[in-house]
Amino acid sequence: MAEVAASLSIGQVAERTGLSVHALRFYEHEGLFVNPVRRGPGGRRVYSQHDVDWLTVCVILRASGMPLPALRRYADLVRQGAGNEGERLALMREHQANVTTQISKLAESLDLIRFKVGVYEDSLGLDSAGDRQCHAPAPSAPSHPTEIRIGHAGVGLMNTPPGG
Repeated sequence: MAEVAASLSIGQVAERTGLSVHALRFYEHEGLFVNPVRRGPGGRRVYSQHDVDWLTVCVILRASGMPLPALRRYADLVRQGAGNEGERLALMREHQANVTTQISKLAESLDLIRFKVGVYEDSLGLDSAGDRQCHAPAPSAPSHPTEIRIGHAGVGLMNTPPGG
């Protein structure tokens, strides 16, 4: 016996996915659903748990920075079914590389933020880090010497070009 799919309203799907009702309509208009959104009596949108699961994937991919055209292409490939796994893999590998680069840049940003927190903690006589030896950014900083300038605007890092 086939299982009957639960019918969910647009409000219920919005609540389950964290997307607004407006965003759900936008996703439908942009062709981001794998299956067409069904309509109930009176023309109201009716969703299934499968739709919610797919939207969860979309939300994660968007949160990780996947552009709408790439997400639309991915939805198109999934909609087409088996036989295009190589294209899906290529799309995901490209996005994986972009996310990895983004994580690396965020890690560098976090290094600078930690440095600045340490500087201000020291200037206020706080020492929440215990035996901190220095406040230099982590090794992900540029390999050439870094000059630290102290002025009225606070402490800042200035990259010194090699030989400079």
